[in-house]
Parts: sequence; C-alpha cells; structure tokens
Amino acid sequence: MAAALASGHLVAALVDPFASPFLAVGNTAIDLTPHPVKDFAIRTFGEDDKTALLAGMAFVITATAAVAGLLSRRSPLPGTVLAAGLGAVGVAAVLARPTLGVTAVPAPVTSLVVGVVVFRWLHRLSSVDSRRGRPVDWRVPGLGRRRFLITSTAVAAAAGAGAVVGQLVGGRVDVEASRRAIRLTPDVAAPPIPAGADFTGDGTPPFITPNADFYRVDTALSVPRLRAQDWRLRVHGMVDRELVLTYDDLLSRPLVERTISLCCVSNEVGGPYISTADFIGVSLSDVLAEAGVRPGADQLATRSADGWTCGTPVEDIMAPGSNALLALGMNGEPLPAEHGFPVRMVVPGLYGFVSATKWLVDAELTTFADFDAYWVERDWAQRAPIKTMSRVDRPKPFEQVPAGRFVAAGVAWAQHRGVDRVEVRVDGGPWQVATLGTEVNADTWRMWRVELDLPAGSHTLEARATDRTGRAQTPDRAEPIPDGASGWHTIVFTARP
Repeated sequence: MAAALASGHLVAALVDPFASPFLAVGNTAIDLTPHPVKDFAIRTFGEDDKTALLAGMAFVITATAAVAGLLSRRSPLPGTVLAAGLGAVGVAAVLARPTLGVTAVPAPVTSLVVGVVVFRWLHRLSSVDSRRGRPVDWRVPGLGRRRFLITSTAVAAAAGAGAVVGQLVGGRVDVEASRRAIRLTPDVAAPPIPAGADFTGDGTPPFITPNADFYRVDTALSVPRLRAQDWRLRVHGMVDRELVLTYDDLLSRPLVERTISLCCVSNEVGGPYISTADFIGVSLSDVLAEAGVRPGADQLATRSADGWTCGTPVEDIMAPGSNALLALGMNGEPLPAEHGFPVRMVVPGLYGFVSATKWLVDAELTTFADFDAYWVERDWAQRAPIKTMSRVDRPKPFEQVPAGRFVAAGVAWAQHRGVDRVEVRVDGGPWQVATLGTEVNADTWRMWRVELDLPAGSHTLEARATDRTGRAQTPDRAEPIPDGASGWHTIVFTARP
C-alpha cells in the first residue's frame, strides 16, 4: 500500500498535485462528511481538522493493509482485491474532483497497478524460495526469508523516497518567491488603529490579528500553489462585457486598504473563528460595474482554484460603502498562501462561506435560482449576514481568579451595523454596562471591559451585545449551521479567597 500511494503521489506531481489519490480521497471525504461530523471535527481539532483527517486515513489504510496481509498468508486474493479496490476508489475520487478530469487519471491508475503488481511480487517472494524452488519455511532462518525481508524493506524505502520526491516535485511552484517579488502600496491607506481600540492588558486579543494567528477554516487539504504571474480571473455570466484580469491588471488599478473583521459560520457561541486584518485590494464593486451587471443578476458565483464554490448576494457587493474587495494583501504584505494568495474575496458583513473565496480564479454573475454553491448544496443558507455577537475572553472557562475587584473583558461584533453597547451579568444578577474600546469602523469587532466585585465561590458570567439598530443579541441558542450560531456566551469560573 505504501508503494501504491507513493507512486500515485509521484505521478500526480507531474500531472496535477490534486490528482494524488490520497489527497483526492481525502477531499472527497470532506465533501461527503455529514454536518454533525464536520462540526465535531472543528470543535475537537480546530484548525488541525485536516491533519486529523489525513492521520485517520493513514491509520485506516495501514490497519486495512495489515489485515489483508494476514488474510493473504495462504492466498494472494485478499491483498490483491484490497490493492485493486483502493486503486479504484482513487480513480473514482479523482474523477469526482471538480478541477480534475481524465488527464489526472494516470495518477490513481498508477497506484492501482503498482499496488497489485508489488503485492503479488512480494507475496510470491514470501511463499517460494526462488533459488531452491520450494516453499519458504518461516520457522527456519534461510535465504528465502532473508531475501523477502531485504526486498520488502527496499520496497518500503523506495516508497518513502518516491513520496518525498513527489512532494518536492509537486511543490515546485515557488509561491514564496512570487510573494517576495510583490510590493503593495495602497493608494488609499486605512486610518491608523486609534489608542484604546483594544484591552490586551485585560485579556482581549490585539485589535489587528497577526497573519500567523488569523483563523483558517476551508476545505483544502492541500493549499493551492499559484504564482501571481500565472493568475487569471474571469468575470463572466450576466454581464455586458466579459473581463479576464491578470495580477498586473489589479496592481494598475487604485489599491485601497480597509480594516475588516472576518467571521466563519462554523464559529460557535464564544468561538475563536473571527479575526481582523488590514486588507489591501481593488474595489470589487468597481470591477463588476466595469463588466456591467445585467438586470436580474442577484448572485456572484465564485470559484477557487481547488474547485470550491461560493455564492454572494450582488446587492451586498454593490451597496454604497460595502468595502467589498478583491484582496491582494493582508497586514502590509501579499496574502499568505494559506489565506488565498494571489487573490481572495473579502465582503464585510457576511459569513465567510458566502463571501470570502480564497485562491479566486472565476467569478460569474448569475441568479440564486440558477446556481447553488458548495455549502448551499449541503443545505446551508444562501444568504448569511453575520449576527450580532459577543464573546468573553477573560475569564476563561473554569478559570480560578482572585476574589474581589476583577476585570472581565472580551469582544463583540455586528458588521455593517456597529456595536452600540455590551452588557454583562454575574450569576443572573442585574446587567452592567461595559466600557467599549474605541471604534475603528462598523465592519470590525469592538473590544469591551468591565470591573466586577466578586465574592469567593463559583460564578457564572454572561455577555450580550446591542448593535446600532437597537437590536440586542438574542439569548436563543442556535447551532452554527445553516446561518450562524446565536445565544449568549456563558462562562463558569471560580473566585478564590
């Protein structure tokens, strides 16, 4: 099995890295994963959910191969069936990928052939001493047993070397060199973050999230590797004129910098999947206006380089002051590869699954009636404005803090509407109005802090936010799917004497 997977990975490096049977099967598994399992993976493993999936696949394949090997002690049939069956699964997974076709089939076919041939060869070698022409007696050390052990070890080493070579060849696109060659200078810079925008000394995160700490939730097992000089974006569909834009085309346009918070719909109440950055890019509404949006087009369907699709309401993009961007940069540098380099979409006020396509390569003006995006096909919402929410960052759940005077702190967000007020209460008592950090803009989170007098003992702390429309955060609990979680964040902690 190691030889099969390594050979397929190596051939995929020459054809298309996404054609690797291991990755193709993993990506297909993500597509077929039921909502409860997906939510469990994100809650349990966070941003390491993909690593957990790959490790789980490796464990299952290894265990299955071991069982098949034990069942093949007398006959090669079980192992042959397993090798051929998994090879066929790889072929099916590659053909199911939206960005792959028949040209990618050689990779899983190679896995199938190598798996069957190598197993049959090793099985024959383990059964018959070719020099003596008689069955190998594994109870007695001898040439046949040594020959098999040496050969199988060599096969394992060759498989490992093949996988390494495949990984190196597949990563031959030097994305980092492409990033380093780019200098982004916005024509309109974002205003500097004012003093008092965060309360990091009291336990809130910094207002601007460093790129290395910015949350990442997507379906890509392998990050697409695109160079800026090779990137193209096709704008088509219900438009007056089709556009094909290069990276240099975007650089030649006015670059604006906007401070924007992004939030994932998978974020549970109190969850970590919200971050804020200074994004540099080109106005998306200007690009669509140049293409000419035809009457009736109410959805912008966008596609990632790995085939993932997204549907964004056109009215949200074209609304005055929407700040929707084709983003090229993040916190003063070109987008990191894992956050969408060369170009991604950023549309404030909407959860990421309907607004934040990374590795963007295609944009089609269409209608909600005519196109269902990746997650809509899985019964998520078509339109998903971000709900008014707040989170307690200090104290942490079940933390022990000193009794007496204590400062609780956290963040709140209500993109496009702005946060007007945050209130907290202890043990179901009266609500206390928190002090808000200096507002940066309505499309970003807002920090809060409040001083509490805590008697010794166990306590429950709740927080709620109210946006500028006067709508308070609902206490009614809702799961993240289909259109975002709701409810008050509640923390249980202890004040020690």
